[in-house]
Amino acid sequence: MYPIIRVIKETLRAKFMAPLEALEAHVSHHRCWPQDLDVFMEMNNGRILSILDIGRTGLAQRVGLINALKDNRWGMTMAGNSVRYRKRIRPFVKFRVVSRAVGWDEKFFYLEHSLWIRDECAVQALFRSAVTDHNGIVNPTRVFAHVGHDGVSPSMPAWVRAWIDADNTRPWPPEFDGASLQLDESIACQT
Repeated sequence: MYPIIRVIKETLRAKFMAPLEALEAHVSHHRCWPQDLDVFMEMNNGRILSILDIGRTGLAQRVGLINALKDNRWGMTMAGNSVRYRKRIRPFVKFRVVSRAVGWDEKFFYLEHSLWIRDECAVQALFRSAVTDHNGIVNPTRVFAHVGHDGVSPSMPAWVRAWIDADNTRPWPPEFDGASLQLDESIACQT
């Protein structure tokens, strides 16, 4: 189940925090609850992605993106991610999520999230996101200008550029033995 109560709490909390510049970091604080656990008694990897989504929501609120979306009738979508899990998150552990934009190109903007238990990083993720309107993807420069950042994208870290370049080599749609994967309808109906 999606943690909607947490999303509402974070959105309200962020609404009353000081605004951030477009490239500043938002920090949100959380705890691992029993409903977050998997069978190994640690936070489920899918729940971690949901928690990062909550941090992204707080960031969007504080930099003015939520208002920009409303003002322009824009939508927002995720277009990819890469996650590195390095430390288990056990029941009732407190942790914080640091969320920030690291840059953008002509279509997408890139967000980094890191999840910290005290001074140790447990998870780091890179997300590719896009703002959309009825015509498709809105140029990120236009989005950042709407939230008060008229500058160009900062130079993205080498590891972010490498991920973008590597992801651009991925075939789409996915291939199977060198050919596009076509699911047999009878198999698809059984699941």
